[in-house]
Amino acid sequence: MSNYLDPLSNPLNMQTIQEIDNLDLTIMQKHHLRILVHCLQILKILNANNSFEYQNKNSLREWCDNHSKKFDDKKFSDLFYEQIESTSKKLSIFSKKIGKSIEDLEMDDLVPLVEQR
Repeated sequence: MSNYLDPLSNPLNMQTIQEIDNLDLTIMQKHHLRILVHCLQILKILNANNSFEYQNKNSLREWCDNHSKKFDDKKFSDLFYEQIESTSKKLSIFSKKIGKSIEDLEMDDLVPLVEQR
């Protein structure tokens, strides 16, 4: 079985993916939403496991390095980290804008964000 179906290796479960697919959004908006939700779930996992603030770059860096080892590509790990860190910042700004903490954000909160684009 491939990793994308393994709930232990993928922060997005099939139910969430199906919910996104069923939304009345363009293909690009759905893709953007999947990326945001994926990143949000990673941040929530890190927070639950490590009790760290989202801006703790060492924990995020370590997580990215550990999850990109299978590719044996330092450039991939660096890019992976940069993308998740960038998305983390966007989610932090957005969560403050709507009066929620990142921990309390849900997929439904992010739909208006992707609809703006």
